[in-house]
Amino acid sequence: MTDYDRWDVVTALFPFTDASVRKPRPVLVLSNILFNRLHGHLIGSMITTGAGSHWPSDHRIEDVSTTGLAHASLVRWKVFTLPFDLLGKRIGYLSETDRDAVKAQMAKVLL
Repeated sequence: MTDYDRWDVVTALFPFTDASVRKPRPVLVLSNILFNRLHGHLIGSMITTGAGSHWPSDHRIEDVSTTGLAHASLVRWKVFTLPFDLLGKRIGYLSETDRDAVKAQMAKVLL
């Protein structure tokens, strides 16, 4: 079992259903390592290039260098719970600067 932790960037097979074609897509882990270990799931948020749409709550990732992403991307507030068997590997993590911005947005969205 991989120890996924808050702020990790991981890959997950999308769509999260039994579709015939599934592709790995990046996900930002929002839940902490204890929740993830106890449940065998994690709570994540979509990471996308945002090419086709814009949400007012999107956060453009400022420091892509730590994320393992190949393109400029953003965190979108499409939040979901994923079982570990749909997850691939940890490819990176969100930088401190981006973490602070996502925390602030999380407080606006969820609190």
